[in-house]
Amino acid sequence: MTRTVLILGASGHSGSAFADAFASAGWRLRRFQRGEDPAKAARGADLIVNAMNPPDYHDWARQIPQITELAMTAARASGARVLIPGNVYVYGTQPAPWSAATAHHPCSRKGQIRATMEAAWRRSGLPVTILRAGAFLDGSKPGLVMGLLVLKKLHKGRITALARPDIPRAYAYLPDLARAAVALSERGDLPVFADIPFPGHTFSMNDFAAEIARQTGRSPRLTRFPWWSLRLAAPFWELARELGEMRYLFEHPHSLDGKALAARLPDFETTPFAEVVAGHLTDLGKRRESNFRKS
Repeated sequence: MTRTVLILGASGHSGSAFADAFASAGWRLRRFQRGEDPAKAARGADLIVNAMNPPDYHDWARQIPQITELAMTAARASGARVLIPGNVYVYGTQPAPWSAATAHHPCSRKGQIRATMEAAWRRSGLPVTILRAGAFLDGSKPGLVMGLLVLKKLHKGRITALARPDIPRAYAYLPDLARAAVALSERGDLPVFADIPFPGHTFSMNDFAAEIARQTGRSPRLTRFPWWSLRLAAPFWELARELGEMRYLFEHPHSLDGKALAARLPDFETTPFAEVVAGHLTDLGKRRESNFRKS
């Protein structure tokens, strides 16, 4: 029997990846439209993916609770399980690797907002899966931090590191994360509240630069991001103001424990790191070629 998934935020970075993965797996796809009645939209759904997030961290303190209530309304009306792409903000600067057993000690305002949201889901008693991941990666989505800041000047032979280039961080290649979401959602043995870290890839900017050099034969120069420029831009650029609060996450080495995911999906394989890097190089090349034709 064909299952139905309702995706909140299907046009966003993660939402579009989830939509592609569920459609490829044969699920019937519904995309929630802002302004719809969530109870009506969720009628007959087997799963709700809550990938809705305000762009550029806009007004999180007000909008995240509103989005959470919208998703809960849809879940109560349909009886469907909810899957949430989680992040690592709730852990603050605790020692890694992080797992479901790691206490929530956020050190940022956005981390506290997410911790409050997750606590609300736990109290609700509704079936929910938090598939927790590090920073999103996908070369086809230039609006992510990797394309927006880190690789912005790669065509000039430079990579911009947002902290010391030897610091390892957790990353999730979005097509892999979406495939894992599908596989988990097709299981019937998840607990009511499932907090499952997605280990993805853990690497430093030195590692990323080395792989680019291996594939291209050219070693990019690593430069440090000028955080002072965000402080100057903060009064008139919302993303600059909000990104500055998350600087600690670039400076704190971290990774995610993959034991819980491996226990449930023992055959799951992530896309090799070399292929993830190659995808970024290919998409950057396509965009430069497209811009050249337009100019």
